[in-house]
Amino acid sequence: MSKHRPFLIVISAPSGCGKTTILQSLIDILDGLSFSVSHTTRKPRAGEITGNDYHFVDLETFHQMQGNGEFVESAIVHSNYYGTSFAGIDKLLKNGLDVILDIDIQGMRHLKESDRFELVTIFILPPSLNELENRLRQRNTDSDSVILKRIKNAAHEIKFARDYDYNIVNNNIELAVDSVASIVKSERLRSSRLIDI
Repeated sequence: MSKHRPFLIVISAPSGCGKTTILQSLIDILDGLSFSVSHTTRKPRAGEITGNDYHFVDLETFHQMQGNGEFVESAIVHSNYYGTSFAGIDKLLKNGLDVILDIDIQGMRHLKESDRFELVTIFILPPSLNELENRLRQRNTDSDSVILKRIKNAAHEIKFARDYDYNIVNNNIELAVDSVASIVKSERLRSSRLIDI
């Protein structure tokens, strides 16, 4: 079986588009894939575990890491800071794993500009903004004001979906997972990425 150079898979989506479910499903069904755990100043939601979902840190620690140049990218999203560390990504790539990154549009652009990593970028879209609002309300985790802010942000983010290599509309979570898995499998077979044929 041919081997390939490990690469980064950037997946972005407005809040409520099923991104977390898609990411977890990919880890479950594809070998050789790992999730890069971001640092954030956001407070953990119920059931979230530090080091597994995110590295939850205080603002002072985050700014110290930023100042030390430890982040590949960092951004402010919904008034919270998020960052992806070089050390975390490098370790996974050196172990021969393809790395999934859950980052926003700003983060994706920073990664592209750095030109340090091979990237495959995927944007997950909701069927509609109305459906997105329904999903956010069904989660029952945010206030009305936060939901309205997320919808407004989603409308803005969707304008940049075509900056990504692939766009997937999540009408059905199983089909969306299959689509993302197919992209990863295809990218692993890209001739320019194969190293032992």
